[in-house]
Amino acid sequence: MESYSRRWFLGAGATLVSAAGLTACGSGSGSGGSGGGAITAMVYGDDAVKIQVKSVDRFNASADAKRTKGKVKLQKIPGSEYPAKLRTAMGSPNAPDVFFNWGGGSIKAYRDANQLVDLTGTIESDPVLKNGFLPSVLAAGALGGKNYGIPMRGMQPVILFYNKTLFAEQKLQPPTSWDQLLDNNAKLKKAGITPFALGGSDIWPELMWLEYLVDRIGGPEVFDRIKNGDSSGWGDPAVLKAAETVRQLIDDGAFGKGYSSVAYTNGGAPAMFAKGRAAMHLMGSWEYSTQLGKFPDFAKKDLGWCAFPKYDGGAGDIRNVVGNPTNYWSVNARTSHKDAAIAFLRDCASEAYTKDLIANGDVPATANAAGLLDASPNPEFAEFQYQMVRQAPAFTLSWDQAVDPDVQTPMLTEINKLFVGKSSPSRFVAALKGLK
Repeated sequence: MESYSRRWFLGAGATLVSAAGLTACGSGSGSGGSGGGAITAMVYGDDAVKIQVKSVDRFNASADAKRTKGKVKLQKIPGSEYPAKLRTAMGSPNAPDVFFNWGGGSIKAYRDANQLVDLTGTIESDPVLKNGFLPSVLAAGALGGKNYGIPMRGMQPVILFYNKTLFAEQKLQPPTSWDQLLDNNAKLKKAGITPFALGGSDIWPELMWLEYLVDRIGGPEVFDRIKNGDSSGWGDPAVLKAAETVRQLIDDGAFGKGYSSVAYTNGGAPAMFAKGRAAMHLMGSWEYSTQLGKFPDFAKKDLGWCAFPKYDGGAGDIRNVVGNPTNYWSVNARTSHKDAAIAFLRDCASEAYTKDLIANGDVPATANAAGLLDASPNPEFAEFQYQMVRQAPAFTLSWDQAVDPDVQTPMLTEINKLFVGKSSPSRFVAALKGLK
């Protein structure tokens, strides 16, 4: 299904991008300057690409295209091939002028090879770009505090979903504190209900627990250090406390038995949740569309959602969010058409672009989306998701997207070892500190 195949390729994408073979080659349209001409925009070619097709058509017919003498040509790459083809193209004389990416670790090698335009000053000086997007989403795609991308798809925060009917039957409230979560767990287990569904065999659903716990315990600054290349950040006390908390949940039966053989990608974890065998599910916002597609009655009648609870005594704000903020357009530093490329990026802040995203079932990262969400397939859920991100003091990019691609796979391996009992919390921390 599109909703989770998109998440899968988010994970696969960063793995394939490395510094190998990246050089500061010029784009196919020449190097330097800021004149007009043909602009190539390379994009991930899934169902949502129709929004970018309309954006290109709109820009090419606009006054901005005439003013900058630039026209955009969209290069659609099949999803599974995208990261490798982008890497090859960026190391060749035919590099795209503008390209789709996931922010964070997925662009670090290009930044290190001086292949990206630093958009920080451009955004600051352009009201359309500066005021056009939610600040937490713009910041989440940055590296070292500098902006290299403009949001161009929907937001995918991780949300705590729950079964409203089960909660009502058990006289439970969605947890706002960690003590309340543990109390709910005890009552659910007594009733013979597994508290949380978990697709452990995919590993990335396990990652979501650590992302939120590290944020809630230590605040977003802990992972910011790691994201920016300081591996000693893994030694922060919040990481150890998060790992210990995960082990306590596992040992206490919060995920039931056999969770490490349950997958999200084959529908196992969503089915467990929808059929009432588990009361809650920590998952990306695409869980709503997954449930609507597979279990529409459950999605319409029983599916509830809330923020991940506050950790008692922790430094993190309950309004902080983790997940996939969005996808981004970045600009090749060697483009001959910088002015035209940046003019094209401004369309992503437009009302027309926002409406196209909403019609596709996405929740845009644009500042003007709030008044347009009534057109969403589920306005209530879209509004919750939008306000959750709008009010977030910090939006932490999924760790597997944010870290250096060389670190991604060994990090996921260590997370899985923690969840299946092959590593202790202290060994988990020591292993992560050793990743370079």
